[in-house]
Amino acid sequence: MNIKTLRTWLQSSKKTVILTGAGMSTESGIPDFRSTSGWWQNIDPRTVATVEALEQNYPLFHAFYKMRIENLAKVAPHAGHKKLAKWEKQGMVSLIATQNVDGFHQLAGSNKVEELHGSIRTIRCHDCQRASTMQSFLDKEHCVHCGGKLRPNVVLFGESLPQTSWQTAMREIENAELVLVIGTSLEVYPVNQLPTMTHGKTVYINLEVTQTTTQFDVTIQGKITEVLQQLQL
Repeated sequence: MNIKTLRTWLQSSKKTVILTGAGMSTESGIPDFRSTSGWWQNIDPRTVATVEALEQNYPLFHAFYKMRIENLAKVAPHAGHKKLAKWEKQGMVSLIATQNVDGFHQLAGSNKVEELHGSIRTIRCHDCQRASTMQSFLDKEHCVHCGGKLRPNVVLFGESLPQTSWQTAMREIENAELVLVIGTSLEVYPVNQLPTMTHGKTVYINLEVTQTTTQFDVTIQGKITEVLQQLQL
């Protein structure tokens, strides 16, 4: 019944915004580092993906992100990513706002994407902010301009979100007729506030459903790729 309702809403909505999180990427084979089983080398990644780790324990910070970047080369966007890209081309999706840093939405063909937590696919200097190359980061080189530490363009714990992306996502969600929240546990502030900002209908799709998702008009529990395929759109 929920699938049928969502199909009807998607077909009639003139402005649909999609918010995606880690669950969207785990189905491509990317580990969800926040889960207990996903802890990296028995270290909670939330203590590694921080400004403090970058500045005070760069070898650990570098090893973590080098591993993530190398793992990314072994996986690819799945059918769910491609389905959302197809919907955009059909005029059914106005924007995808994502917490993911892997760039899979764009690789699958989506163009209207706001990366709320940045991108792991580009590199900059932490000190002077100038762009650098991926190879320089992987080789653990220093910034050629100032000698500073190189880092991916991701939002670390303790940093603010990119304001342009945040403002665009907020504005689009506020004006949406339908908001789909896919594959996120909605634990991370301030992105978890976005679904509450719309006056439109809200739908939650995830493999795990918790008490925090009771605020949605429709909740669908299941694998993301399977749910999106079942919509037959």
